[in-house]
Amino acid sequence: MHARRESLEPWLRSFVAGNGGIAGTVHLVEGDALALAAAVNIPEKVQEITRRVPRGKGMAGLAWERDQPVQTCNLQTDTSGDVRPGARAVAAQAAVALPVRDASASVRAVVGIAFAGERELGQDELDRLAQGASALPA
Repeated sequence: MHARRESLEPWLRSFVAGNGGIAGTVHLVEGDALALAAAVNIPEKVQEITRRVPRGKGMAGLAWERDQPVQTCNLQTDTSGDVRPGARAVAAQAAVALPVRDASASVRAVVGIAFAGERELGQDELDRLAQGASALPA
């Protein structure tokens, strides 16, 4: 995982900064789970909890399962059940998990980005973020 992490972390830092975010993650599909491959401004405890994410669990697992972005207006107060309690340790509010597809249209990764303010991301912004996430190095 370390070779991947080294190559993905600079990309993630650029993606988060370029989109006005304050934190982010990259999870790669590995078998029946997502494996944390890069993290920016994510507390170590949250990284421990999210090193392996089952399909359908938390925002990243749901984005993988649904093959569509999963967002929350506020990580701190979300009651949808999509946000796991550990996510509240991230000092952010609005967040989205974006599935990234490979050439055969299968989800190969999930990119997460979180923002300082509480807000709902509109479809145009979700599309722009998804387009940016699709540039994730293979």
